[in-house]
Amino acid sequence: MEGPRRRRRPAFSCLECRRRKIKCDRKDPCSHCVSVAVQCVHKVFRDAPETSVQSNAQGRTATSSPISTTSSCAQSRQSRTKGIVNGRDRVKSRPLVASVDVSQPTPAPTLADQTETTTAQTRAEDEQPSVHALLRRIQNLEESLAKGSVPAPSGHGGESIDRQPGHQDTRVNLYKTRTIKWSYWLGMVDEFDLIKACYTAAGGGLFAGYGETDDDNKPRSFHGPEIEPLLEEIGDLLQKCKVLAQRLKTGRPSKSLGGAGFDLRPPSREMADTMVDLYCTSFESVYRIVHVPSFRSEYQQYWENPESATANQCLKILLVISIGSSLHDDGNATTGLRQKVQHWVHAAQAWLSGPLEKNRLDIGGLQVYCLVILARQIFSIGGDLVWISMGSVIRTAMQMGLHHDPKHLPAMSLLQAEIRRRLWATVLEMAIQSSLDSGMPPIISLDHFDTEAPSNYNDDEIDESTIDLVPHPRSTYTSSSIQLLLLDSIPTRLRILQLLSNLKSDLSFQDALLLSSELTDSYRAHRKFGKENINSGMTAFHRNLLDYFVRPFLIPLNCAFASKAQANPSFYYSLKVNLDVAMAMISPEPDDGFSRIMATGGGLFREGFWYATCIIGREILSQVSEQHQEGTLHRNARQRELLKQAVKDMMSLAEARMHQGDTNVKTHMFLSMILAQTEATEEGVPCELRIAQGARGSLLLCHDLLQTQAGPEPVPCCDDAGLVSSALDMLPGDSLWDFNLEFFLPDLGLS
Repeated sequence: MEGPRRRRRPAFSCLECRRRKIKCDRKDPCSHCVSVAVQCVHKVFRDAPETSVQSNAQGRTATSSPISTTSSCAQSRQSRTKGIVNGRDRVKSRPLVASVDVSQPTPAPTLADQTETTTAQTRAEDEQPSVHALLRRIQNLEESLAKGSVPAPSGHGGESIDRQPGHQDTRVNLYKTRTIKWSYWLGMVDEFDLIKACYTAAGGGLFAGYGETDDDNKPRSFHGPEIEPLLEEIGDLLQKCKVLAQRLKTGRPSKSLGGAGFDLRPPSREMADTMVDLYCTSFESVYRIVHVPSFRSEYQQYWENPESATANQCLKILLVISIGSSLHDDGNATTGLRQKVQHWVHAAQAWLSGPLEKNRLDIGGLQVYCLVILARQIFSIGGDLVWISMGSVIRTAMQMGLHHDPKHLPAMSLLQAEIRRRLWATVLEMAIQSSLDSGMPPIISLDHFDTEAPSNYNDDEIDESTIDLVPHPRSTYTSSSIQLLLLDSIPTRLRILQLLSNLKSDLSFQDALLLSSELTDSYRAHRKFGKENINSGMTAFHRNLLDYFVRPFLIPLNCAFASKAQANPSFYYSLKVNLDVAMAMISPEPDDGFSRIMATGGGLFREGFWYATCIIGREILSQVSEQHQEGTLHRNARQRELLKQAVKDMMSLAEARMHQGDTNVKTHMFLSMILAQTEATEEGVPCELRIAQGARGSLLLCHDLLQTQAGPEPVPCCDDAGLVSSALDMLPGDSLWDFNLEFFLPDLGLS
């Protein structure tokens, strides 16, 4: 009896399209899988021996080999995440993470191609030696990855492709229309599989109307009479929290295009003096934006004759008061001031980006721009989009010639030369911090400027009449010392960013070790300097901020190799470095001001918090799982308790951020699920139910916090919130953006 006929024609459709019996466009991923947000897997046939390439049958399929091999690479990459969509994405919209293959796919073989003769195929192979070279390179890459001897250069987990020299098959990942950050990949490791599965199962019900979903798409581990009601409640709470968050955001000035002006009246003189003092003794020592004696002179003139103040002077003063208020103790005196801060920041941003007047291209305008960038990150006003604005700041500074050292420019006073050098160093620091925060390439390189480092002066030692002054030694603490310390490590941090964002070169473990060593040496020099000058004006706030600006660069540099440390112990250094940095970020020196910044800040402050959340969460889940399998849970309980306490501290910080106006509930939920899974593994009970219960408890707490902020009624508009604002009577035909000085500086009513 003749056996069953074997299928000789290879299947090019993905498994999902074959299961649903629909036409597949054969892309990786295909359009159908992208539309329904499911994993796209192409089955790869590898049974044929390599020696049969010259045979007639194998020659006919040689053209299709690059497609199959590319699919196998994608499948091996996707298997590391097990096809689970990150829970951070599923509650926002229909597929929030879209993988876009920017390479040109190889066309599938046609019927005429399959009927060619052996001679014609051999001639075609001879004419296309690059195909065989590509196959050999991909085969060598797969063998190296399988052995674990060569770490993945990009190595951030998820679906990003390994970058090799000259490799063009680059995969771009988008989240909310933006290229995702490095911290996203930290949350895609295998240790979070159960947490992501629970989030996916709960979030699937929210988006049933946006695509084809059914029970088969839910992770099978989260089925059961006890779990499914919890998942439905979690999905309902997520949707309610999202609605409350949207209500809270409607009252922000950026949600309204016009109709009302901004209240630019400063607080009382006593309160303003306190805020200015706080700014000058904290942030100004790190970001050298203003010359303090000159600013205080402008500040005094402003109170004596406010009508004579220019726009940039007024905005500069209000922004300094705003930034200083972030360090002030909360109380009834500052409640009204905090409500006005957002309007001041938006007014300054609109003044900078409004009419393209040349009077913005001066030192005062650039100082306002730097203060706006700092205030946006401190108060989380578009803090995660600072990298975009930094492009304008860099170009403004370069248009003004700050990238050239003053010695190459026309003669100017010593004070003006130092202000220019300080401002350029500040712009550089803000630029590289924004690149790290956004996961984007640095906007500037060392070849683009020749400006020298500022001199080691105190502000009160130099003024417009100063002609010559000998700088202090670098070992002496001055008001410029912290900026000089940060400037020393800028070349190393820039090289880290360039290697991480370079699409045409690879990042080797040796490069990571070398750069880590250089940055660690810089950090140790900073700490040594801080201990030697602990009584000279360098406070715990300065040391914490200096630490926070430098050490986080080690995390994306080493995360590619830290994820492989269990399989290859030679990468253990990267794992230890990441864990040490994460623990240091959540346990800084005790300082009330820095604690308040971490509770209110966005941008780099929120991104650092997410770094620590992912790294510490991964470590505790990895340890408890390994020790459970080895039966050694009782031996290392003390170490786990330290990690569990760190998770609880981060939960408290996430709750404090919500008290300060943050609407993100997912971080607290994520940490609660990590703690629930850890405790369930320690007790030896199934984790799924505990994880779902932890998520539910977290969302109940977060929902109550959001409900308290939103109140029973919708958030009123700016005029109804008790904020004083001047009406904007725009005539028909007037452009909304035809702003003038009167719009931004209405009657201040200081009397």
